Amino acid sequence: MAYEELKKIIDESDNIVFLGGAGVSTESGIPDFRSETGLYSAKQKYGYPPETLLSHSLFMKKPELFYKYYKENLICTEAKPNNAHYALAKLEEMGKLRAIATQNIDNLHQMAGSKNVYELHGSVYRNNCMRCGKYFDLEAMLDLGEGVPKCPECGGLIKPDVVLYEEGLNDYVWGNAVKYISRADVLIVGGTSLVVYPAAGLVNYYRGDKLVLINKSETAFDSHADLVIHDAIGKVLKEVVLDRY
Repeated sequence: MAYEELKKIIDESDNIVFLGGAGVSTESGIPDFRSETGLYSAKQKYGYPPETLLSHSLFMKKPELFYKYYKENLICTEAKPNNAHYALAKLEEMGKLRAIATQNIDNLHQMAGSKNVYELHGSVYRNNCMRCGKYFDLEAMLDLGEGVPKCPECGGLIKPDVVLYEEGLNDYVWGNAVKYISRADVLIVGGTSLVVYPAAGLVNYYRGDKLVLINKSETAFDSHADLVIHDAIGKVLKEVVLDRY
């Protein structure tokens, strides 16, 4: 059985890295942009597709529209970690998991207890004034009221630490993700269809022994994997990790 094989792979390694996507967070109630019921219906409500609404250009030209969409769709303060997050935190605590590289911006891995997390697309929980650089956590940013948040000290526009379309990934984050993946013995890829680049390209840096793919649907990398499980990541990791360690 695939679950037994995954358990054996985990048992035999203390150099595992996890690469995760939106499917890790959907089980916590956070929408997946690319699902049929996801946020790609945005064009009807906001007049633009998400790629435009979440672009650097629109943020600079129409911050009111950007923040309307951003606050209504990307901030989910009620979301809590699910079994996948807790299982990965447990593996790290056990000394088996070395790092997490995630495409998600929701901070749920950290909430579950994971320490070495590289957020490829940033986080809604960090915000900075573009003029004076003052830092605002999510609560402080939301406390500034509705509309476009402005810095109370200098009046500058506050920007979330989220990688927008037209922006590049953070070099430090990317570099560490590449480092850990290229040195891992086991790479577990979960909750991602591996279609979003450059994040999906991280799989190409892997040189280890066991590539494991856990995703509800097929991916272009399935034929290259040593183990493929088409199921919800939280369900799989609960049974393989939380129920057995």
